[in-house]
Amino acid sequence: MQPVKIVIRDMESSPALEDHIRRKAEKLTHYFQRIHKCQIVIEVPQKHKRQGKLFRVCIDLTVPGKELVVNRKFDEDVYIAIRDAFHAVVRKLESYASIRRGDVKNHESANIGYVSKLFPEEGYGFIQSVEGMEFYFSMTNVYFPNFESLAIGDIVQFIGASGAEGMQAHRITKEKKAIILEEESS
Repeated sequence: MQPVKIVIRDMESSPALEDHIRRKAEKLTHYFQRIHKCQIVIEVPQKHKRQGKLFRVCIDLTVPGKELVVNRKFDEDVYIAIRDAFHAVVRKLESYASIRRGDVKNHESANIGYVSKLFPEEGYGFIQSVEGMEFYFSMTNVYFPNFESLAIGDIVQFIGASGAEGMQAHRITKEKKAIILEEESS
């Protein structure tokens, strides 16, 4: 990493504060090695007597192909403002690094089915998927509207997963308007 540039405005600088900032900046290389530029600005942007001193910390990192900026971290304690700003820039740096590595979160695809069996007293039921598979669900898996609103035959959208005792449905959402087209036999 290139040398860290620290700018302190509208307040007294101290060696302890600058050392604290440099140690925090050096830890950024644990999250991404190729940081080209690191500039940290600490200032007191307003001097209102009613609100007291609020310290503002801005961090500007230049990495290959992008500039990561955190500039809205305020606090009455300069060390807390620094901590919060570095937490925010670490999150941005981790996100950037995971995109560069190709780590992309896979979202589970939703399935369509209908409520085939319902046991309201026991708080569970079964969904028959379009592919013909049966999924167990409990009242805690119903996302919208609620378990009591479901009836046999309701069209639902859900995320299927294999559990210890078979296939289970999660995040069940009742379809507002569902049209089932049946083929007419001649």
